[in-house]
Amino acid sequence: MKISENTSVALPLRNLIAIIGTVAVGVWAYFGVIERVNNLETKNQLFEQDLLEASTQKPIDQEQFMLIEDLYKTVEKLETTQEQNMTNKVNIEFLKDQVEKLQRDVEKLKDKQRDFANGNNH
Repeated sequence: MKISENTSVALPLRNLIAIIGTVAVGVWAYFGVIERVNNLETKNQLFEQDLLEASTQKPIDQEQFMLIEDLYKTVEKLETTQEQNMTNKVNIEFLKDQVEKLQRDVEKLKDKQRDFANGNNH
């Protein structure tokens, strides 16, 4: 069998239309699948980019973290000061009692000295 440009092929028109239709549907389906894959890849890239942006700290977040850290330090200082003040209160009460006792003793000594100076030797 010799094939050349002058060789004729007999093909029913119905078969030719079926072949062309099948190829057209195949091409349409292929490009539909490719379009869907491209859409999914684009959505995935956008999702990853949004996720990365959300994971980074914004200046507002950093400022809030710094303020919270400063508040913790301030609270610790206040707790330390309060503990010292409670200890100071106990010491002040003790010293107050001691000063009152000393004042009573000094008054007793003054009274004895006055009595002795007045000539009352009891």
